[in-house]
Amino acid sequence: MPTYAAPTKDMSFVLHELLNVDTSDVPGYDDLSPDFTSAILEEAGKITGEVLAPLNAVGDKEGCTLENGVVRTPTGFKAAFDQFREAGWTGISSEPEFGGQGMPYIMGMAVSEMVSSANQAFGMYGGLTNGAYASILAHGTQAQKETYLPNMVSCEWTGTMNLTEPHCGTDLGLMRTKAEPQGDGSFKLSGQKIFISAGEHDMADNIIHLVLAKIVGGPEGIKGVSLFIVPKFMVNEDGSLGARNGVAVGSIEEKMGIHGNSTCVMNYDGATGYLLGDEHKGMRAMFTMMNHARLGVAMQGLAQAEAAYQNAVIYAKDRLQGRAVTGTEFPDKPADPLIVHPDIRRSLMDQKSFCEGARAFVYWGAMMIDQAHESDDKDADGLISLLTPVLKGFLTDKGYDMTVQAQQVYGGHGYIEEWGMSQFTRDARIAMIYEGANGVQALDLVGRKLAQDGGKHVMAFFDLVKNFIGENKDNEALADFIEPLKNASKDLQAASMYFMQNGMKNPNHALAGSNDFMHMFGHVCMGLMWARMAKAATSALDAGTDDPDFYTNKLITGRYYMARQLPATGMHLARIQSGADTVMGLNAEAF
Repeated sequence: MPTYAAPTKDMSFVLHELLNVDTSDVPGYDDLSPDFTSAILEEAGKITGEVLAPLNAVGDKEGCTLENGVVRTPTGFKAAFDQFREAGWTGISSEPEFGGQGMPYIMGMAVSEMVSSANQAFGMYGGLTNGAYASILAHGTQAQKETYLPNMVSCEWTGTMNLTEPHCGTDLGLMRTKAEPQGDGSFKLSGQKIFISAGEHDMADNIIHLVLAKIVGGPEGIKGVSLFIVPKFMVNEDGSLGARNGVAVGSIEEKMGIHGNSTCVMNYDGATGYLLGDEHKGMRAMFTMMNHARLGVAMQGLAQAEAAYQNAVIYAKDRLQGRAVTGTEFPDKPADPLIVHPDIRRSLMDQKSFCEGARAFVYWGAMMIDQAHESDDKDADGLISLLTPVLKGFLTDKGYDMTVQAQQVYGGHGYIEEWGMSQFTRDARIAMIYEGANGVQALDLVGRKLAQDGGKHVMAFFDLVKNFIGENKDNEALADFIEPLKNASKDLQAASMYFMQNGMKNPNHALAGSNDFMHMFGHVCMGLMWARMAKAATSALDAGTDDPDFYTNKLITGRYYMARQLPATGMHLARIQSGADTVMGLNAEAF
């Protein structure tokens, strides 16, 4: 059975030597001393490695079952959820006013990475709750906050988001779920939602559904969509639970992966709901939850790649297969281990360089969210808005690829369920789809985010890269990082210029290259992270350290990414500049 050990050393490096959280001026970061964050990471590492990881295969094998309208989670999930909840992990970055610990979002992200690596399906129960909490916190009335948030922070109650219907996914303007005003401030909701993660389960006393619906008589299309709080059980004025609401699970979806999470068809039959935010402004309130969730999904791409990589390394060091082409390395054994072979090393280096770069990228994104929220920093808010589709789309695409590579290290055993490697691949696959499929992320990036605020934020990103290159161009120790980053950034700027020159004449020229642009942007972000990490590692070695191997290995891994992965920007640029003619050339009837 696969194992998982939290990479706390690397997490601490990113927090304190790359992002310098303990000396940052972001409000709340002054408490993030190395000793404090180390204690948090170590304790989270224990519960995820010792309690959650052993249940990962259990959840995959057993799945969830529906019995008389009640969903039963896999063996051990409820006890683990109770343990996780009682230890206070569910509210680590929630507001103290509602029972949370009030830590910065970046610490919640670090803990969430460990949870997702250990057991992605389990982590989704609390993860969706955090997203629902964020929407109510941002858009709810004070009474709604006081009614729902304390129990959601503790996960005595969990939360969901209900968007998709059988006939509409991305195009939410087509939804049919309706809300009828009752004259007392409440609404009656009727309709069906599908793909609802954690829609019903046996681990919480109540489930607070956030449901998109159209108020009867409202505007057509997306302009008529509102968001509602619909509790599974009604909540009495004294906070106790009342009657069962008119919402029920119709079935559990049979899925490729994340079997331990109950993905439900939810039926609303005159269910009582309460408007969250303004009428017909539901998408604004829902996007608070979706943007929160998209960075979390980006992290899932990293998390599954990390767990798969750890096990691939163990197997590659243990499995004997052939001899090294340069001569026998283990003469006392009948064969050398897999790790002596260059192609296995290539695969492991792909995985290692992705995981470490992606961790830096995700935590940087989390830091920008803290900066935007706690300092009302519009520049940070604009930059993370630009980068959110890049984080979500690029890291989940590549994270899935890395789980496939880890599975490949096992050869035939990777295809056998007994070894557990296929679960990482199957679980990672959903991250490319939910919270906005990656094709939609690419369209959002090119179609909306590039031009947002007159292109101010993408120009700020280019300046960020340019300034780093300028400040370090004479640093010989970083030569292997600066020049590749410079070349990749030029490719990204050339692609942006192509869109500006051709996209207005024919939008297909821009949209046909959107996926390539998203990946190109992701590579440049990872290149920037690796260059910054190389600078931090070089500084540590120059200053003297009791762990020189860690920093030396960091530089070796970074050089691999810059030499073997970052040049992909040139390929993506060539594809983008080929335009839409080859993409759109066939008539629809020819397919």
